[in-house]
Amino acid sequence: MIVYLDTSTVLRVLFGQAGALNRWGKWEAAYSSELLGLEARRMIDRLRLQLALDDEGLAEAQEGLALIEEEIGYISLTRPVLQRAALPLGTVVKTLDAIHLASALLFQERRGGKLIFATHDKQQAVAAKALGFEVIGV
Repeated sequence: MIVYLDTSTVLRVLFGQAGALNRWGKWEAAYSSELLGLEARRMIDRLRLQLALDDEGLAEAQEGLALIEEEIGYISLTRPVLQRAALPLGTVVKTLDAIHLASALLFQERRGGKLIFATHDKQQAVAAKALGFEVIGV
């Protein structure tokens, strides 16, 4: 199984939240957009500023994210990805979600074969299903 990880899936694992992917790590390969690191680090910083993470929690989150990033492949934020994300979609999609979807679509087209889209975001799951992806995590 080749899986595309939306940032929501990584954050649930990173923070040990309920409902994390039960298939975590049980894939042949995992990929995500370069956007994942940015989104995850913004969340870590937001939690720090809201005092939801102390120094130890901050260090653990940063270390955990670095370990996850070493294990997955990244899809670059290229002009074709951004152009694809700007095209109309059949469902309501937020900007960063459109970039994730475009990254997954272009990656799947280039490598051929099936790519499973992993997300915990219900609206993102609807959009991914509308584009023909098998979706896990919701």
